[in-house]
Amino acid sequence: MLAFLGINKAKAQTEDWANLKHFQKENEAIKATLENEDRVVFMGNSITIGWLHKRPDFFKGKPYINRGISGQTTPQMLVRFRQDVIELHPKVVVLLAGTNDIAGNTGPSTLNMIINNIKGMAEIAKANNIKVILSSTLPAYKYPWSPEIKPADKIVALNEMIKEYALENDCIYLDYFSVMVDDRNGLPKKYAKDEVHPTAEGYAVMEPLVKEAIKEALKK
Repeated sequence: MLAFLGINKAKAQTEDWANLKHFQKENEAIKATLENEDRVVFMGNSITIGWLHKRPDFFKGKPYINRGISGQTTPQMLVRFRQDVIELHPKVVVLLAGTNDIAGNTGPSTLNMIINNIKGMAEIAKANNIKVILSSTLPAYKYPWSPEIKPADKIVALNEMIKEYALENDCIYLDYFSVMVDDRNGLPKKYAKDEVHPTAEGYAVMEPLVKEAIKEALKK
């Protein structure tokens, strides 16, 4: 029975590798953008969707749409970017991605592969007149699900690449990393019990930073 379930799961991942069906019904139910609506889509992985679960009041009553899917990597996000961002017609997209690529969730990824996927999403957004906020990847000293990987230095290098691209291509660089990092280049337990996924306290640190970035993007 377990083998059968495993085969079914593998088949589902093959047929819908990017999880395009995940938000299909929610996307269909979203109303057209109002004339003065400053709609923002938050695109990402478990860190993004966890924000909605742990700090729902941050999203409540705001034109914020959360499109995080747990475990996702940048190539998966790139595949679903049109339906989960572009077709929702936001003014701004906040992209937070890259850590699962480094963890190898969908196979080995070089930093160049990751940044190229991020660039691809940014370019698609800009071509559709959507302002782009590129978030730094959060610190991580280790991954509980991939303990053999040492991500800290790779995340530092990736963030430098994201920052450089943002500054050279009229995107906003949102730096969570420098205000949350500890002396190991990791995420301290006060912000993430597993040192990867933020607690409510961790998200509370992130919220004023992203609000300021959104404010800046809307002025552009």
